[in-house]
Amino acid sequence: MARARGRLSVRIVDSHVHLWDVDAFPIPWFRDGLGLPTVSSVAEYRQVAEPCGVEAAIAVQVADSVEEARWLTAATAADAVVRRAVLQYEPAAGHPLGATAFEGADLAGVRAAVPQFAADLSDVAGLDALADALGASGRVLELLLRPEQLEGAATLASRHPDTAIVLCHLGLGHGEPDEAWLSGLTAFAAQPNAHAKFSGLLSATRTDAALTELAGTAFRLFRADRLMFGSDWPMSARTHSYADVVAATRRALPHPDSPDFWSGTATRLYGCPSSAPEQDPGP
Repeated sequence: MARARGRLSVRIVDSHVHLWDVDAFPIPWFRDGLGLPTVSSVAEYRQVAEPCGVEAAIAVQVADSVEEARWLTAATAADAVVRRAVLQYEPAAGHPLGATAFEGADLAGVRAAVPQFAADLSDVAGLDALADALGASGRVLELLLRPEQLEGAATLASRHPDTAIVLCHLGLGHGEPDEAWLSGLTAFAAQPNAHAKFSGLLSATRTDAALTELAGTAFRLFRADRLMFGSDWPMSARTHSYADVVAATRRALPHPDSPDFWSGTATRLYGCPSSAPEQDPGP
């Protein structure tokens, strides 16, 4: 399929964006010098994403407070583009979905951001209960990990086959791929309920050739129906415009116009309805 005026000819659902207001809801990791804005709003996201053809997006919580979770779910409930929220997991006794998943929250899933924990994830409090609860309610469990934890993620997925588990940033981010990472990613992808976001991979130093190699690996292991596009905006805006993220991703893909990759997988997992159902033509 051809592109027109810089837009893809397939529908785009962005599976990974961040909204925040650090003055209203402090973020523990936020500090001066990161090159990030203090406010990341729906309006600013739409300004850069809609010209690229984005029709829907999923906002992933970046902190771990109930107040921020309420603000985020209210923002996504009110918007026609950034329409779904994934809340950050903060263990809480008696609350399988964690402290931020307040009663009545309209959430698409919960993210366990746990790179500081053990390689086998055995010390993440309540992780199995979280996976059970999300699977029972048809929601997604997201994992933000370091590469050494991928084998643990594979084991977790095998214990919870009815829960869709989504790996952020291929479990790699800006790190360098190596044999250990590939082995862990292969083990994770072997689980039928394992999915991954092709997100957070662009950097000032990663070349197009390196990104293409990552995309080939991701498509080989997950195929398009378990893989999805994520911009990681505004983190990505430190080095690339939104249009550049879309263009660089498309150049890297073995199947550049796959509807499953650009929208189908995210639509199925997160519940972003399409105005016109699309079929992936396959390889």
